[in-house]
Amino acid sequence: MTTPDQQSPAPQPPRPTTRDRIYRSPMGLVGGVLLLGLTGWLGVDAIIVGEGRTPWLALATLLLVVPLVVAFTLRPAVYAGEDRLRVRNPFRVIVLPWGEVASLRSGYTNEVITKAGAKYQLWAIPVSIRARSRAARKEARRAAQAAGDGKARRRGLGGLTDVDVHDGPARAESDQIMHDLRQTLEAREKDRTAQGEVTVRWAYELAGPAVAGAVLLAILLAVG
Repeated sequence: MTTPDQQSPAPQPPRPTTRDRIYRSPMGLVGGVLLLGLTGWLGVDAIIVGEGRTPWLALATLLLVVPLVVAFTLRPAVYAGEDRLRVRNPFRVIVLPWGEVASLRSGYTNEVITKAGAKYQLWAIPVSIRARSRAARKEARRAAQAAGDGKARRRGLGGLTDVDVHDGPARAESDQIMHDLRQTLEAREKDRTAQGEVTVRWAYELAGPAVAGAVLLAILLAVG
């Protein structure tokens, strides 16, 4: 008597992967590019045409200033994925699985708090008090019209236009980003793939040249 061959289970389809959402400060990027351009122009000019100790002073200044400008303007970014939050600050990269995040707090700065009590600032998502005030005024106008027909009036380039007061609360851009991150935290914090340990890596590739430039500049100023 023969038995039917056991069929192997169907292979499971691979889990779809989604790209991380990346948050950066546009004004920081623009300011960083402008500062690098100005610093490079002045520094290279001093190295080429300078006399005496001037080229060495310019070189030491470039070694100190360029890494600092890159660190505080171009480098900061926040990567929000399905399983983790990766925070790239000026001199550190912090990887936080959603299961280890206790809260995301907004005040004068935006911060992520771990369940162990550690606190990390989100440099790439700066707080704008002016934008918050503008959003608060907009929300107040909506609330004042909420008892009416559900429409608020907004003055634009084409005159007064209707705004639906039920579209949701008005928020500053950084506050909206933090709201989205909190929603992701609530949805993902208990998932099995979102567990792990918090890791911190220092950006020695930026700190090293900056320290070297500071030491060289101090020596040149001391012996001069």
